Amino acid sequence: MFNRHRRLRANKAIRDLVRETVLTPMDFIYPIFVVEGENKKEEIDSLKGNYHFSVDRLPEIIKEVEDAGVRGVLLFGLPDFKDEIATSAWIEDGIVQRAVRKIKEVAPNLLVITDVCMCQYTSHGHCGIINNAGVVENDHTLEYIAKIALSHAKAGADMIAPSDMMDGRVQAIREKLDANGFNHVSIMSYSAKYASAFYGPFRAAANSAPQFGDRKTYQMDPGNIREAMLEIEDDINEGADIIMVKPALSYLDVVRWAKDRFDVPVAAYSVSGEFAMVKAAAQAGLIDEKNIVLEMLTSMKRAGADIIITYHAIDACKWLKIN
Repeated sequence: MFNRHRRLRANKAIRDLVRETVLTPMDFIYPIFVVEGENKKEEIDSLKGNYHFSVDRLPEIIKEVEDAGVRGVLLFGLPDFKDEIATSAWIEDGIVQRAVRKIKEVAPNLLVITDVCMCQYTSHGHCGIINNAGVVENDHTLEYIAKIALSHAKAGADMIAPSDMMDGRVQAIREKLDANGFNHVSIMSYSAKYASAFYGPFRAAANSAPQFGDRKTYQMDPGNIREAMLEIEDDINEGADIIMVKPALSYLDVVRWAKDRFDVPVAAYSVSGEFAMVKAAAQAGLIDEKNIVLEMLTSMKRAGADIIITYHAIDACKWLKIN
């Protein structure tokens, strides 16, 4: 006698009852881009449906985030001023610092995570300090990364998310935060951040493309997975509370390995290129956007992601309510 697996697929009620992987609004973090100026809400050409917000317009998107049921946001700042050492990244009245304070003012219970890097703030567009030979100096950069993280914590950030991929940056941040009374602020590290072609739309949105060369000397080779496990293990040992794999969709095997090997929450960042491809195909009438997005996000959770950072977060929450 053969097994009749189809009995558990007979109707929606049964399928819902036995579903192994279930998406909820609590799975998502929504990225937000904040710019200088006033009364700005400008659609990002490379990320249709996402916007650059000035600080005074943030309450609008924060209300939308909360109404959708999304529990947290990840902030990226676009400064007016850039220099060789990313000064605008750590000053008290910097764009991210002001954004954090505004969000905490209007939504004190919303989780506020800040991306910590230097690329948007440096004139050269790299994620660290450049020496005379044009090389990013790892250890010198750590001082600045830790300084940026501390400024975000002072502004009220709940969680720090370093994305620079410098060796030792989690330890440098943890020590700096603890020494200044912020041992309650957690770290979500971009532990396995690959040198990916999927970042193009984000770099346009954040104005963070490198002015020379590329980032392959500090971001990971897409062919490597054992190396990713070493990066993750080091970050956990240095004090990371959550680890992240970025991008998500083409790296679900890395998410699965991380989930199986480490007893910490795993985040997957569904990046701008993934979002842009879906949007372009949907606008061309080639796919059903809602069903494609929910299937993609389900695959990330099924692979082991506890947290999914996605530009689809608000839409996904709305679709889940009516699905």
